[in-house]
Amino acid sequence: MTEYLPLTHDRFAKVQRDIFVSPLSPDCMSHECSLRKEDDRVKLEACCQYGVDVDVGERDGILDHAEQIKGILDAAVRNLPWFKDEVTEDVDFPSGKYVRTQTHNDGCIFLSHDKRGCSVHRASIEAGWDFHGIKPNICRLFPMSYDDEAIVMSDDYADYSCAFEPDTPTVYQVGRPDLLAIFGEALVLELDSIEKRVLAELPKTLGIIP
Repeated sequence: MTEYLPLTHDRFAKVQRDIFVSPLSPDCMSHECSLRKEDDRVKLEACCQYGVDVDVGERDGILDHAEQIKGILDAAVRNLPWFKDEVTEDVDFPSGKYVRTQTHNDGCIFLSHDKRGCSVHRASIEAGWDFHGIKPNICRLFPMSYDDEAIVMSDDYADYSCAFEPDTPTVYQVGRPDLLAIFGEALVLELDSIEKRVLAELPKTLGIIP
């Protein structure tokens, strides 16, 4: 049963407890992704296989940097439509509207085709522009997500091997910088306090007596 903890934040009323105790590999680029539900079949950037919902403001920012992003993409997709035509209204998105990315070869169209990783993120690094407000928030926060009142775990978190690496930080610890950048200091300070309480309530691990 999913457990939620209350928040006093203006935007969110509760947070799923699992984000404070669930492990996550901290570096996608060095982790060899595999699909747990398919007998650990290796599939790099597995969480990007379906494409992603993109706020229309993020879409416009991506298109503003189209030439830099095209330089990283395979020639076969550079001039294809990057987004589906349908615009959906949703109050969970900053502008109240989103579109979805196209997919190519069983992955998001923005996956880099010469190296691993997201071409939007890579283009920002290589060209020196700020990806905040342009790289989709959903991508930045995964496997955290959010709805109109709660910060939650993505439903498919347990499908990917990054959730089962030993001796890794938690989902919250990995995603905290992006929560801070997207939603501000007040939220992460309250989440820090909840994290401290949750971790203090965990059973203590007994040391081995020689």
